[in-house]
Amino acid sequence: RKAAYTVHFDADELVRKCVRELDKHLKVPALQYTIQRGEQRDDATVEQLQSGTGFDLAETETVSHRASVHSAVRYDLIGKICEHTDLTRKTAARILTSINVAVFAQYKSNPEGFIAEASRLINEQKATVIVEHLSYDPIQGVHDVGIFTQEKPTGSFSKAFKANRHIYDYVFTDSKTERTFVEELDTGAEVVVYAKLPRGFGIPTPVGTYNPDWAIAFDHNKVRHVYFVAETKGSMSSMELREIEQRKIDCARKFFAQITSSQVKYDVVDSYGKLMSVVK
Repeated sequence: RKAAYTVHFDADELVRKCVRELDKHLKVPALQYTIQRGEQRDDATVEQLQSGTGFDLAETETVSHRASVHSAVRYDLIGKICEHTDLTRKTAARILTSINVAVFAQYKSNPEGFIAEASRLINEQKATVIVEHLSYDPIQGVHDVGIFTQEKPTGSFSKAFKANRHIYDYVFTDSKTERTFVEELDTGAEVVVYAKLPRGFGIPTPVGTYNPDWAIAFDHNKVRHVYFVAETKGSMSSMELREIEQRKIDCARKFFAQITSSQVKYDVVDSYGKLMSVVK
């Protein structure tokens, strides 16, 4: 089932948290440019000159630009912050006008960097505030099986895993952890069929769309749950998961608890052994 979320939170609390976080951690790198010096080779051809390969590099220098940026580019700072954080202009303005003057001054030397880093820190604080006040409600529409064929694999089949129990003959994994996990899934006696979930299967959250990794169907005579949606992570420590990613997982737990049937379970695991300890 597809769903929409509703979240209520105290704007004053969010502003306080964001101001404190920005004052403490907002560090915008200075703009840098690279100067390369060299000489044209005597035997350089026209083709080499056109491609830039007809020179011998002698020296590379990286220079930081710390002065105020003077350009014709005009930025809607509040608008950009709102675009990246889904906050109202009023709330974004309250945050920006409350931070330390020296912190805000970094905007002059690197506007793009300031917007990106400030938005990231605000989103992290927003994520910590909203999850406990989040609820999901079903809407019209479901995810159709067609989502599995809408996205064509882009990896090489020579590096894909030749599977027996996946919905397709090959599985394209993104990491060593996923590769090990799928090898164990494919040989697990309890597993009937499994699928690597496409990006088209997403759960809406206030901090961005969340995409679980796997859908797994088990033999119901051997395990308690027939269907299981899992997220695989190389590290199970919440300290090693980025704040936004951890909050997306928290939102997914609420989604599956409130929207799906009792047969559909969700959890985060780092191995097949951990998966089986959860579902049995």
